Amino acid sequence: MDEKAEVREFLITRRARLSPEDAGLPAYGGKRRVSGLRREEVAMLAGVSVDYYIRLERGNLAGASESVLANIARALHLDEAEHEHLFDLARRANAGPIPRRRPAEPRVRSSIRQVLDTISEAPAWVRNARHDMLAANRLALALHAPMLTDPKRPANSARFMFLDPAAKQFWCDWERAADDTAAFLRAEAAQNPYDKSLSDLIGELSTRSEDFRQRWAKHNVRFHRTGTKKIHHPVVGDLDMGFQAMEFPSDPGLVLLVYTAEPGTPTADALKVLASWAATQDQLSAELSSTNAATKAE
Repeated sequence: MDEKAEVREFLITRRARLSPEDAGLPAYGGKRRVSGLRREEVAMLAGVSVDYYIRLERGNLAGASESVLANIARALHLDEAEHEHLFDLARRANAGPIPRRRPAEPRVRSSIRQVLDTISEAPAWVRNARHDMLAANRLALALHAPMLTDPKRPANSARFMFLDPAAKQFWCDWERAADDTAAFLRAEAAQNPYDKSLSDLIGELSTRSEDFRQRWAKHNVRFHRTGTKKIHHPVVGDLDMGFQAMEFPSDPGLVLLVYTAEPGTPTADALKVLASWAATQDQLSAELSSTNAATKAE
């Protein structure tokens, strides 16, 4: 990725969404020639010279102090995810021309798999920065059955979102889910600039999906920590679940996601049905394997 272009487009899109009223500035009469705030207005709000802000917005964050970046973030009304994204971009700009050694791909240890197996009443799975499903309990596999029809492994929720037509039936609010996914990947890319597999995924989605290209061009970033998932499952119907995403301090790069439903709700009942269906599928698979083995023995 072009790092200067990343900085430039991020700052321009953040500036364009703010009106003078949003920033607490007087709105004078006449038509403004720019969308949102002018550069000189951002510079004034951030307490820096116009020339210096122009240099920053052209993509040159090298040498920018934390206090200046914090002032820029405040002037542009950046939320927590956007604030961290700006600092991630600055860290990349100050890393020098020689990139850090790319860390090894995180692996799911047996103890983490044991944790997943102990979670029996909620879908739970482990992903990496590119949103590959690296491990999952039985209920999460059943929940994501439409995504797992693609034989490519590891299964990837972003690829499913933008490249599989079934995703628009699976996600009750596909537009919002797609917005979130692109924003999650944008934040991950800034935090993991030397992750080639992540860059390759973004390149694949940009090449093959117009929906992804449009969202990627907005430069939105979000954290994937907590929220809701509204899913239409082909077996049990609509599910309205909360989710929590938790990192493993001892396993950087891995994230555990757990989906939950309020007790006594239709979603909680549907998850119980889904668990029974998953158990039936396991039994059918075991019987099929036994039959195949017997046939080969004959």
